[in-house]
Amino acid sequence: MRVLLTGVGTRGDVQPVVALAAEVRRRGHDVKLCVPPNFLDWVGNLGFTATPIGIAMRAPSGAAAAQAPTPEQLRALLEHLVKDQFDATASAAEGCDVIVAGGAHQYAARSIAERMGIPSMIAVYAPVALPSPDHAPAGEPGGDPEENRRRWQDESRSWNERLLERLNAHRARLGLGPLSDVLGHILGKDPWLATDLVLGPRPATPGLLVTQTGAWILPDQTLLESALEAFLAAGEPPVYIGFGSMPADQQTGRIVIEAVRAAGRRVVLSQGWAELGLVDGASDCIAIGDVNHQALFPKVAAVVHHGGAGTTTIAARAGVPQLIVPMFSDQPYWASRVRALGIGTSVARGALRAESLLPALQGALDPGVAARAAAIAGTVAMNGTAVAADLIEQISA
Repeated sequence: MRVLLTGVGTRGDVQPVVALAAEVRRRGHDVKLCVPPNFLDWVGNLGFTATPIGIAMRAPSGAAAAQAPTPEQLRALLEHLVKDQFDATASAAEGCDVIVAGGAHQYAARSIAERMGIPSMIAVYAPVALPSPDHAPAGEPGGDPEENRRRWQDESRSWNERLLERLNAHRARLGLGPLSDVLGHILGKDPWLATDLVLGPRPATPGLLVTQTGAWILPDQTLLESALEAFLAAGEPPVYIGFGSMPADQQTGRIVIEAVRAAGRRVVLSQGWAELGLVDGASDCIAIGDVNHQALFPKVAAVVHHGGAGTTTIAARAGVPQLIVPMFSDQPYWASRVRALGIGTSVARGALRAESLLPALQGALDPGVAARAAAIAGTVAMNGTAVAADLIEQISA
């Protein structure tokens, strides 16, 4: 069997697809990948053949970050992304038996599979990506079910306004009929939910037959650098700070470092795409680049992060308390789940000040929260890719 797995976006969008690719390959199947160009070297070093798709979604910095794109630039970018996905997916899918696409912004995968007459599946990484009366689009769980339904109807109209004409033009080029519902087409009737059953339980999804596989985690055996190991060994467990691919500014890093120090803890600062820096040369802080979260998180006192699905899951699996500073998309959902489970706290990005952050951090460091985080750890499953690979084999049988 030959499988095409495609992921677009940041590391958090792409790494789950690579995790599934590793499991499918381990079972002896041929695997091809579509990933953004900035991940080609990474997946190549893992031994995968990959086709570039989309753009490198690295957060802008400096003057570029302060200048929002114009509506004309956004329309041109969307036009490019749609055409690029159709072209890249069609090229990579030649000879494949099934296409699996990660994330909701997969504009071409189902159309290409339809044209080829092969099965396709879409997986989302958060329950709030699925239309449900249990939540608003990309919102926290709860709220009035009727209002949530109305907001999902608005969301569907927004997808159509942005993409319907573009997708139908490319489908016509392939000899396929027109769509009337872009979001419904992308998700299909039977999407997969690649989240942990405890951290991100399946919501009510009328009209959809959702299969929850569990989170897709890429096993990582990378050793921690010696300087980091020495820092960890030199004192009590520090607090990890990292915002991954989010466009955090230097002031954000400074506020968090000061709050951690005020709580009497040392700091491990992940520089991330925002290239956060230390505020001084004191020995209670260390700055690091890319790091193996699976190896590091069990050795820290708490994890302060943006609330990405992958980081939330790995921190929960490590049994470490979390303080989430959500910025957009599904991150408020993960912050709400961490609070609901009693394994951490959160602070809204707009309220990120020393006076609000310190009590939230102290709350996360509370012994009771640490005990609940440790108890939850054993319930977080790591077999999501095996479940998904089983499904792929069944679909292609």
